[in-house]
Amino acid sequence: MKLKSLTYLGLLTVVTLLCPAAHAQTYSVIHEFSGVGNDGSFPISGVTLRNGVLYGTTHDGGTGCGTVYQLSHQGSDWASKAIYIFHSGEYRSDGCFPFARVVFGPDAHLYGTTFEGGGANGGVVFELVPPISATCITAACEWKQNVIHLFTFGSDGSNPEYGDLVWDPQGNIYGTTSGGTGKGTVFLMTKSGSIWTETPLYQFNPNTEGYPANGVILDNKGNVYGTTEGLVFELAFPDWTETVLQDLGGNLGGPSYSGLVADGSGNLYGATNDGGSGGAGTIFQLSPVGNAYIPIVLYSLSGGTGCGPYASLSMDSSGNLYGTTYCTGAYQQGVVFKLTKTGDTWTYTSLHDFTGLADEGGEPMSQVTIDSDGTLYGTTTHGGPMGTYGVVWMIKP
Repeated sequence: MKLKSLTYLGLLTVVTLLCPAAHAQTYSVIHEFSGVGNDGSFPISGVTLRNGVLYGTTHDGGTGCGTVYQLSHQGSDWASKAIYIFHSGEYRSDGCFPFARVVFGPDAHLYGTTFEGGGANGGVVFELVPPISATCITAACEWKQNVIHLFTFGSDGSNPEYGDLVWDPQGNIYGTTSGGTGKGTVFLMTKSGSIWTETPLYQFNPNTEGYPANGVILDNKGNVYGTTEGLVFELAFPDWTETVLQDLGGNLGGPSYSGLVADGSGNLYGATNDGGSGGAGTIFQLSPVGNAYIPIVLYSLSGGTGCGPYASLSMDSSGNLYGTTYCTGAYQQGVVFKLTKTGDTWTYTSLHDFTGLADEGGEPMSQVTIDSDGTLYGTTTHGGPMGTYGVVWMIKP
C-alpha cells in the first residue's frame, strides 16, 4: 500500500518540572520468581488485573519455554500459581517464550501470544479456558490451552513481541507480529463457530517502516493505530490503507518499542526509548488538528541509549500517564514514573527508582497496571533470588 505523509504544523515542547520521588507511595515486592520448578523466570510484560487477582507471563522457566501465572491474595500475602506451563522439546507446538501479557477476552478466557514455537517456530496465538470451579482439584478444573493460530513466517507474519491483543465490539482480535514475509504485520482474527481465522491487514516495508514491536489500539470508527521502530501509523477501516502520522526521530527520539494510548479527545500518547534531548527517549503526544497531528514532547528522559520505556504508557481516569523505564534513574536500574497534567503543563514524578538489588528488582520492561484505588502493579526482568529471575511489584498510594 502507498504511504501517505501528513503536513505537520510544528514541534512544540511542553515545559515540565522534575519532581522528587513521591514519599507517600509505598513500594513492595509481592512475588520473587525463583526459576525453580514451575515458578517461571524473567517476566518481560506486566500483569492483568481481574477481580483482585493478577495474571501474567514469564518469558522463561517452567520446562524452558515460559509460564502463565496467577497471583492472588492469601491473607496479607500473595500466593503464586502457574496456571499454564509451555511445553519444551523439538516442536513446542503450544508456543514458547511469551513476550506479551495475557489479557481477558469478552468470553472471560485469557488470550496471548508467544514469540516462538508452534511447529514452524514462528510463534502462536493461544487461548486459556478457565477451570469450571476454583475449588475442585480434578483435571477438569485446570486451565486448558487452545492454540488458535500458528504463525508460518509467510504473509501471516511471525514472532509477535510485546504487544497485547485487543478486541473490537464484534469480538474480533487485533495484534502485531515482528516478522514474516515483510518486516512484521498487523493481523485480524475472526471467529466462526469454534474456528478462528487469521487475516493479515497490513505488511510493513522492511526498508522504510521498521517493524511493530508492540500492539495496536482502535478508535470508535474501527481505525487502527500503532507504532513501528521509526513511525506512528494509522490503518483506516475498512480497506486498511496506511497513513504515516509521525516519523519518530529528532526531538521525539527513537526508536519506539512502545505502543500507543489515547484519551477521549483523540490525542495519542507514546514513548521512545532513546534519543531526545536527554538521550534516553521521550514521552510524546500527537494532538489531532484537522487532517494533521501536532507532535508535542511532554518529557525528555535522561540516561543512556536504550534506557527509556519498552512498554506502552498507562492512563488513569484523570488523564495522568504512568510508565517504566529500563535503565534511567538514580541507580540506572529503571524507574516507575507518573506524568501529571495540570492545564497545558505536564509534571514528571519518579514514583520509584529501582536499585537492582535481589530483594527489589531492576530493569523493568513492563507496563503499569492501575487498580481502581490507585494501586500500581508491574514486573522487573531482574531481581529475586540471586538477583536473576525477576519480581512482581506493587506501589500503594
